[in-house]
Amino acid sequence: MKNVKGIGLLIVLGVIGLVASQALFIVSEKEQVIITQFGEPIGEAITEPGLNVKIPFLHKANFFERRYLEWDGDPNQVPTKDKVFIFVDTYARWQITDPLKYFETLGDEDGAQSRLDDILDGETRNAVAANDLVELIRSTNREPAQPDEIADIVSDSLQAINVGRDEIQEEIQKLANERAKDLGIAVLDFRFKRINYAEEVRRTVYDRMISERNRIADKFRSEGQGEASKINGEKERELKRIQSEAFREAETIRGRADAEAAAIYNDAYNKTRQARELYAFVKSMEAYGRTIDKETSLIISTDSEFYRYLNSID
Repeated sequence: MKNVKGIGLLIVLGVIGLVASQALFIVSEKEQVIITQFGEPIGEAITEPGLNVKIPFLHKANFFERRYLEWDGDPNQVPTKDKVFIFVDTYARWQITDPLKYFETLGDEDGAQSRLDDILDGETRNAVAANDLVELIRSTNREPAQPDEIADIVSDSLQAINVGRDEIQEEIQKLANERAKDLGIAVLDFRFKRINYAEEVRRTVYDRMISERNRIADKFRSEGQGEASKINGEKERELKRIQSEAFREAETIRGRADAEAAAIYNDAYNKTRQARELYAFVKSMEAYGRTIDKETSLIISTDSEFYRYLNSID
C-alpha cells in the first residue's frame, strides 16, 4: 500500500513538474517573446526580462532576438550609370523592432533574411545604376598628394564627386527601412564591403593605370635628364675656366722663374773671369750629362768646343 502511495505521489509530482515547465518560461535580456495559441499571436510581445506564465499545452512561447543581427549579401555584377560593370559585395546590421509584426509577416529569421535579400539587393542595384563609378568608390573631393608638376597628369583620377559613397549607403539604408517598416524590422547600418571591376574590364583598367604611371615616370625621367645636362654643362664650363686660370697662372710663374734664372746666370757670368769659366764648365757638364750616357758614342774633332773640357781631364 505504501508503495502504491509513493508511486502515486511521484506521478502527481511529475505531472505538476510537467505542467510547471509548460506554464513557466524565462525571458532573458537578449530575447523577446510572442505567445501564440494554435499558431495565432495572443496579446502584446513580452520584451522585459524575467519569469512569465502561460497556459500549458495551449499556449506556445516564440522567442526572438533582441540583439543586432547580421545580413551578408551575395556579390552581384551590376552596371553603373557610366556603363562600367562592377562586382558589389554588401553587408548590413538589422534588428527586430516590432516582434508582433515580425512574427505575422516574416515568421522567423530565415524569412527575414530572405526578405532582406530582396530589399537590400534591389536598392543596391538601383543605387549603383543611378550613379557613376567615381561616386561609389569615393566619399570626398580631395587635392592630389603629388607635387605640383604632376598634378595635371593625375587630375583625371581626381574627378569631382557630387554625392559620394557615404551618402549612397545612407540613401540605400533609408529606402530599405521605408520598405521594411511594415515588417517589424529596422536596418541599422548598411555598407559596401567590396567594390571591384568585373574580370573583363579589370585588365583594361590595370593597363590604363600602368600607362599613367609610366607617363609620370617618363616626365620625371625627362626632367631629370634635362637637369643632369644642365649640371654637366655648368661643370664643364667651370672646369675649363679653372683649367684656363690655372694654366695662365702657371705660365706667369714659369715666366717669372725663367726671368729670375736668366738674371742670376747673367749676373754670375758677368762678375769675374773665374766665375764665367766656372759657369761655362757647369753648363758644359750639364750638357754632357744630358747628351752622353753609357750607350752613347761621340765622334768629334780635337778642336771641338764640346771636347775642350774632356781633353783637359787627366
